[in-house]
Order: sequence, then structure tokens, then C-alpha cells
Amino acid sequence: MTASEGSGTTTVPRRHLLSRALSGVLAAAMVLGVGELLSVPIGAESSPFFAVGSTTVDRSPAWAREFAITTFGTGDKPALFVGMSILIVLLTAVAGMIEQPRRPYGSAILLALGIVGVYAATHRPGATAVHALPTIAGVAAGILTLRVLTARARVPEGAAVEVSGMPRRTFLILAASVAAAAAAAAATGRYLAGTVSGAIRNRSNLTLPGVAAADRAAPIAPGTDIAVPDVTPFITADDDFYRIDTALQVPMLTTENWRLRIHGMVDREVTLTWDDLTARKPIERAVTLTCVSNEVGGHLAGNATWIGYRIADLLDEVGVSPTADMLLSTSSDGFTVGTPVAVLRDGRDAILAVAMNGRPLPFEHGYPVRQVVPGLYGFVSATKWVVDWELTRFDRAEAYWTRRGWAEQAPIKTASRIDVPAAFGRITAGPRVVAGTAWAQHRGIARVEVRVDGGEWQTATLAPPYSIDTWRQWTWQWDAPPGVHNLQVRATDLDGNTQTEKRTAPIPDGASGWHSCTVTVS
Repeated sequence: MTASEGSGTTTVPRRHLLSRALSGVLAAAMVLGVGELLSVPIGAESSPFFAVGSTTVDRSPAWAREFAITTFGTGDKPALFVGMSILIVLLTAVAGMIEQPRRPYGSAILLALGIVGVYAATHRPGATAVHALPTIAGVAAGILTLRVLTARARVPEGAAVEVSGMPRRTFLILAASVAAAAAAAAATGRYLAGTVSGAIRNRSNLTLPGVAAADRAAPIAPGTDIAVPDVTPFITADDDFYRIDTALQVPMLTTENWRLRIHGMVDREVTLTWDDLTARKPIERAVTLTCVSNEVGGHLAGNATWIGYRIADLLDEVGVSPTADMLLSTSSDGFTVGTPVAVLRDGRDAILAVAMNGRPLPFEHGYPVRQVVPGLYGFVSATKWVVDWELTRFDRAEAYWTRRGWAEQAPIKTASRIDVPAAFGRITAGPRVVAGTAWAQHRGIARVEVRVDGGEWQTATLAPPYSIDTWRQWTWQWDAPPGVHNLQVRATDLDGNTQTEKRTAPIPDGASGWHSCTVTVS
């Protein structure tokens, strides 16, 4: 296409192409916005975007999930969202560019994406055919949007377009209107998802169970938290507590609709309501949790005070078969965890927790009820939003991560970490404090040692112990000489197990090795 100079008109194939690509992207925005809004009365799991994302997580090979956690840590979900968004933009931009009135190839791409969304929405745990409706309605709205916008953006073959003429202005107004409508639908859907269910109001109005003085967590003795700048505090704030799970949308349960079904190899099957659970005697304990994906020196660990109800008491009430060796717990989003029954009944403070650091559980950490089991990595113990317990056997059932090659039973390995000085940091010569944290849940820390540049191990000063189920802080005084130096740390637990130097990857049963950091002293 060509145009004469000074004619006042010009052909703009590039602008025309961009307008059509934008039409496709806006059509996708309409699909997702309408789908998000209509998912509110049906259930958040029917949202096309989140249904596809959750199915992607569930169907991904173990190596892909491990790569995501290792690479992005607690940002694995935002990374997935960004990746999905980029893919959707690319596909739908192409859809817009190839859409024609008589050859609706772009609409076919939207329809194909809709089929994927319908499959994902109807194959989530507990889904029915009704869960397909938000995607179907969204795709219908998206195809209509695509047809209208591309018709406005289309330049008839051989025609010229005014640079500032009405057709372009009309398209831009229409495109802006579509963008605003899609954004409003999505935002309204996200807002209503948290309010229609009543979960936000339910949590804000919840009164925590009273804990008898004898069952309260022990007070934190002076010096237990060393309070060295940049060292992780002894108690981890809710907002700083790590979050690793498979839920792309945080479940929004209320105490009214929460139920825990206990069945399988038991004498008496029961279904507990919130009132049934809270009629029991609660306890309060400080427990450190650790994710199996934590690398050596990583920060996927946190220590909090929890209020809850002993799991062992509940198991005794239903009468567990002597041959049952696994508690298969399921969260409301279908995630499963296999925990050894023997561990839950050996006297440790394994609880169904309802509070964290003196407040109702945050939604991200399992509101209204989650499991807390000292001494086991989270993937074999710490089920959030727990709604189902099946007593079974390890040779009969597999949990989510076990099916992907992770360990069946995974006690937490003894670990230690240098928090200060920071790796690759610069400090001045002279007396300096080296400090950090060590943990060996349900065994406890007996000793921490530090060495410089491969020299002799030096014994660090341990903070007073709180319990064998929490981490322990440590300090070591170092007269730092100028130069580049490498610091290493290792810990020994109360069973006499000293960390091994050999490095192993976190999967399948936890990382091992000494944490080290290199600093420049000037």
C-alpha cells in the first residue's frame, strides 16, 4: 500500500496491524474479566485464569515445579501468573491479527483457549459441569469483542486511512471502553470473591479460644532473641512468614462452612464442625516450620506461636486401626499430604492450628484450620485449609508430592545459617559479630561452630534454648582482618548429629551442607 506526499492521507499497515493485535489482547481481557466475575457465585476455582493456572501446576512435571521454587522461592506464583499472561498476550495478539470477517481464524484461537479453560475448570477437585459456565460466557464475550474491534480496525484492501480521522478515533474509544469494562469485571469479581463468601468478615469477627494458663506457650526468656541487626527475629511476623503451596487462589473458607471429615481405617467415621473442634481443650506452642525446598542458607523457614488442638486426641477419638500408618490429609483445593501416624501420636505437639502469633490464621496460612507438626518438612505435615483426613497406609496411597518422586517421610535435617555479615558484603576490619540461626526441630540444637577460610572450627555462643521444636540463634565474635574471607557454619543437634559438609539438593528429602558466605574486609 502506498500514499502520495501531501495528500493528507497515508496508509498505515503497521498501525493497522497493531490495532488488530490490540483487539485480540482486549478480547482476551474480556474473557478473563467476565470469567472472573461469573466465578463468584459458582466458586473461585471456576475462574478460567486460575483454573488453567492450577491445572498447569498440578500437571507440570516435578522438575518444573522444583525449578520454579528454587528460582523464584515465594515468588513462584507471581512468576507463573506473569508467564501465563505473556503467553495469553502473544496468542491473542496473533488471534487479532489473523481474524477476518469471513475467515474467523482468530475466533478459533479464542475458542481453543476456551476449551482448555473448560477442561481445567471442570477437572478441579469437586468441580461439576456448572464450573464451565464462567469460561463459556467469557469466551462468548471475548469472541464478540474480537469481531467488533477487528471490524473497526480493519482497512479494506487498497483503501487509505486518515491519520487523524474518525475511524481511528472510533476504534480508540471503543478499545478504551472494552479495556475499562474488562478491568471493572475482573476487579469486581476479585472484590466479591472475598466478600460474598463472608470469609473476610468471618475472620475479623472471630474470637480465639481461650487457652488455660498451664497450656500457654512458655514466655520468651531474655536473650532468646539476640536482637542483632539483620538477624531473623526469633518470632517471625505473619507477613514475613514464608508461603510455599500449590494454591494459586487463596481459599476463602469460613468457620461456618469448614468441615473436617475423618474416615478410612478408623472405628468411627466422623465429620467435625468448627464448634465440634473448638469444644476441645486448646494448647499454645511455638513451633518452627521449614519447607523442604529450602536451599542451604535459605529463608524458607519461620517460627511462630500457634494455638490449636492436639491431633493425637482426635485420632484416639475415632479409633485408628493398628495397621494404619499414614494420615492422608487433603486441603480444600485438593492438595494432599501424607504424614506418618506414629509421628502424630509420639507425644510431640502436633496440632490442628486455628491461630498464629495471637491472631486468627491469615488466609494465606490456612484460615480457618491448618496442621502444624514439629520436626517434619511441610510437604509431609503442614496441610493448610485442611478439610479431610483419611487413615490409610503408605503402601496404598500417595500424596501430591510423593507421586512426583519426593520422599514419603521427611524429618527435618539439622541446619544452620549465617545472617550477618551478608554474603558478598563489605565490612571494616576489627571486632565484628557473626550471627545467625540454627534448627533441628524436635531434636534441638546443642552446638554451632564457625570457621574462617577453612581454618579451625570455633564454638559460637548460643542464645538460651526455647524448646526443641524451635530454632536457636547464635553469635560469634570475629576480629576481622583486611582481605576477602570465607565464613562457614555448621550445627550439631542434641542427638549428636553434626551437619555434613556434603551438599545435596533439597529434593527429595531436604538439602544438606554447610552454609558459607564470602565477605570483603577493608
